[in-house]
Amino acid sequence: MQSLWMLVACAMFAIMGACVKVSADAGASMAQIVLFRGVPSVLLLVFWAKSRGLRLAPQSWKLHIRRNVSGVSSMWLGFLALANLPLSTAVSLNYTAPLFIACWMLAWGGTQRDPVRLIAVLLGFMGVIGVLRPSITPDQWWAAMLGLCAGALSAVAMMQVRALGRSGEPEWRTVLLFSCFVVCSSLLGLLWEGWRELSWRAWLALLGVGLSGLFGQLTMTRAFGLGSALLTAALQYTTIIFAALIGIAFWGDVPDWLAWAGMGLIIGSGLLSAWRTYSEDRILRGQAAAQEQASVKEA
Repeated sequence: MQSLWMLVACAMFAIMGACVKVSADAGASMAQIVLFRGVPSVLLLVFWAKSRGLRLAPQSWKLHIRRNVSGVSSMWLGFLALANLPLSTAVSLNYTAPLFIACWMLAWGGTQRDPVRLIAVLLGFMGVIGVLRPSITPDQWWAAMLGLCAGALSAVAMMQVRALGRSGEPEWRTVLLFSCFVVCSSLLGLLWEGWRELSWRAWLALLGVGLSGLFGQLTMTRAFGLGSALLTAALQYTTIIFAALIGIAFWGDVPDWLAWAGMGLIIGSGLLSAWRTYSEDRILRGQAAAQEQASVKEA
């Protein structure tokens, strides 16, 4: 069931990416697209929390602000990349976050500077080159750079989510506050440029953004709660495959062999980085448990 939930989540996020692209093509502004991504999650989570009598205010606003500044910025840049690049290319660039985390570990990780992460970085770098070289036209390079920046900021957000989890903050509150920040950022955008008149096609696509993003978030959270975090993290890369298939079916964006190889290298580098991170966490937890048992025996 864990694998099934994660595969459903990946399909939903690929559909969300397609709906973002359709919304932009139909004339919706980026602020409108971001608004529809955040509103359903806010409404559902507030209703759920109130029905259970849970407190909405966080334990630490500081950690949430850091997480949401990077996370919301990553979403905006990622949506801009989705609107202006082939779907599979944009999604692949958005999933380079583990590559940036591995780079951070190599530069500042101390004992975590190891050959495994170096290999992951090299594979990921080759994969990015493979994805970009055959599929990017000269006027799309700016969007490609936005996609890479989205991946880098997503890595920062992931590190902050990890810190929030260690501080005892529940996942639902982290998602709720992120969604609130998403909505607030979209409202600022709407104040800046106003509300655009939308066609029925744009309304349907925006509804698709909200519903697919919401179901993707819920099913991914469900998958992470059911078992191995490493397995769930590995399966999330099937979003790239789903996005490539949707791009082929609806836009005729057929990646050539070099683009497919690049996607494979990005997936491989992400899996290698995730495996290394989770294996180190398991070792550290084991050492902490052993120290605790030793202190209990001494007492």
